[in-house]
Amino acid sequence: MKQTIQWKNKSIQIDIGLILILILFGMTSCFALYNSFNLIKFGSGNSYLYRQLFWFIVGFVAMFFLSILQNKKIYSYMDMAYKILMLCLIYLFFSRLLFNLVGITLPFASEVNGAISWFQLPLIGSFQPSEFIKIVLIVLVSQIIVDHQNAHPNPTHKDDLMLLWEIAKILFPPLFLIMMQPDTGVCIIIVFNIFILVCCSGIRKEYIIGIFAFIVIVVGTFLFLYFEYPNILASFISSYKLQRIDAWLEPESNIRGSSNQLYTALLSLGSAGLTGYGLQANIVSIPEAHTDFIFAAFGQCFGFIGTTFILLLCLLLDIYLCKIAYATKNKKDRFVVIGIIAMLLYQQLQNTGMIVGLLPITGITLPLISYGGSSILSYFISFAIILNISPATKRTIRLNRSKRRKLININS
Repeated sequence: MKQTIQWKNKSIQIDIGLILILILFGMTSCFALYNSFNLIKFGSGNSYLYRQLFWFIVGFVAMFFLSILQNKKIYSYMDMAYKILMLCLIYLFFSRLLFNLVGITLPFASEVNGAISWFQLPLIGSFQPSEFIKIVLIVLVSQIIVDHQNAHPNPTHKDDLMLLWEIAKILFPPLFLIMMQPDTGVCIIIVFNIFILVCCSGIRKEYIIGIFAFIVIVVGTFLFLYFEYPNILASFISSYKLQRIDAWLEPESNIRGSSNQLYTALLSLGSAGLTGYGLQANIVSIPEAHTDFIFAAFGQCFGFIGTTFILLLCLLLDIYLCKIAYATKNKKDRFVVIGIIAMLLYQQLQNTGMIVGLLPITGITLPLISYGGSSILSYFISFAIILNISPATKRTIRLNRSKRRKLININS
């Protein structure tokens, strides 16, 4: 769906369908936060709601500003963005190291919920570099894949290995730094995104099977040690992460401790029925009701109907982006959209899956619904890129010169 907007001597056709879906997400997110007021710290509800609304407004402004640029211009800044974000991650790494050694942190990089993943900036609030580097890595890896395809139309085994090496060179440094914060959830998102891009790159199937087999072996080894030799596993994995696995497998084992989040989420959703308990319900106390567990909080208020609405809204966005990816002819743009879809889809499945007990809790939020300025802004940057890619978006610049009107069509 496209709509023409005229401003002075410029006429811009935008993908109004994508804009309306994002507006609907913004309204749903703010409404969900409003209904979680009684589940979060007293007096904090209005603050979270106002900041969420502020970040959605900033996100829309940033998206429209970036959509004025062509993606070629945006892509040209990605190398610089990667270097800047790497410096931010290195700063957070040293703050984490200093905290572990002497119990203090570097300025603006304090510990929050056991992790040092955010910059606490005056007036602006928190800034999480790992949220933005997800987008940068998708663009950079997409460019590496396209360059590889252009340079090697009939790649050999050695060429495919070189592709994997080029991807690994830019992937593993930020992964290591994010893991040290520690933020396992973001690392899993990044690995999943890049794995999907590699699968779509045309690389030989045996390499994809090999990567998948390696993942299966790692997971299988972990499960074997977890059930048979837990003492060995505890020697190199923190007890906090192992407690999350315990809570996932036995949610009623420690309802006042490690399994409290999952237990209360299941109790909340299970007791809400078809329509829930109503506006701002506080029947079951839910920790992190405005972030990781906002889906459970919304379900407590509006039951099966409310949670189904959120799932359908997420599905609508995913299908719309798949339609854009299918219609895109530019190879790099298609890879970028595929990477963004993979990122969205994984977060949606992981967040809702962990709340209903199908997956372990990893601290991953529900995109565009959960509270979080960095997450919203990073996604709107990606939507600006998609807005430029969408076939429904075109720019028409009208210039008056010598009493003649010149028409120049620029297709994004």
